Amino acid sequence: MNLQEKIVVVTGASSGIGLATAKLLTQKGSKVALVAQSQNELDVLVKDMPGSIAIAADLRKENEAREMIKKVINHYGKIDILVNNAGRNYSSSIEKIETNNIREIFELNILTPVTLMQEVIPVMRKQGGGSIVNISSGTVFMQPFPGMSTYVASKRALATFSLVAREELKKDNITVSVVYPYITSTNFYKDTLNAGPDREIPKGDGKIPPPDSAKVVAETILQAIESGDAEAFPHDWMKQWRKGNESGKV
Repeated sequence: MNLQEKIVVVTGASSGIGLATAKLLTQKGSKVALVAQSQNELDVLVKDMPGSIAIAADLRKENEAREMIKKVINHYGKIDILVNNAGRNYSSSIEKIETNNIREIFELNILTPVTLMQEVIPVMRKQGGGSIVNISSGTVFMQPFPGMSTYVASKRALATFSLVAREELKKDNITVSVVYPYITSTNFYKDTLNAGPDREIPKGDGKIPPPDSAKVVAETILQAIESGDAEAFPHDWMKQWRKGNESGKV
């Protein structure tokens, strides 16, 4: 897909992967609807992205998620690409998990992307096609991470929703892709629900590579949009995790 003059919705766009993606898309000639909770933050960021707009919304609330898409349509008249990037981690052992926190994480990491997909699918179908990119996580193929069961489960579920939607929407020329980021240098760990004071990004210790920059993941998202591939990884070696997971070796 050529990104020139395309209308793109990017959620979680005030920092990290979302912001890096919005910047790259703008450089490619797209017009981006930046979506996050803080209108003030977005208003500052959007000044450096010609043709783009800022929309504040709490995407955990279904009515705000659906209304956000309507606002984009009212402004641009169409949506060519949706990047479902907004998400959050929750740190807890299975024994101490609080069900309300599971609901909050699943609402943002699964229900929000599904809701936004439901809103844009009829729009894209009417236009003759489009692209949806959902951001999962490389952790779904890695060894189990103690304390991250809720997050990893939500990202596994999102990947499944995405790949099923891909098959369902082929006939409508709507491409659905999944991106699996590696550990990334963002506020992800700092913003973890129930995070301890020492919660930091893993630095890489010889056993695992160091974290990626947000730009590396943003470039992978653009690759998924442009290629239309079902799945995209920042690194080729991550595909071995995928194969190992399928064979039961990971």
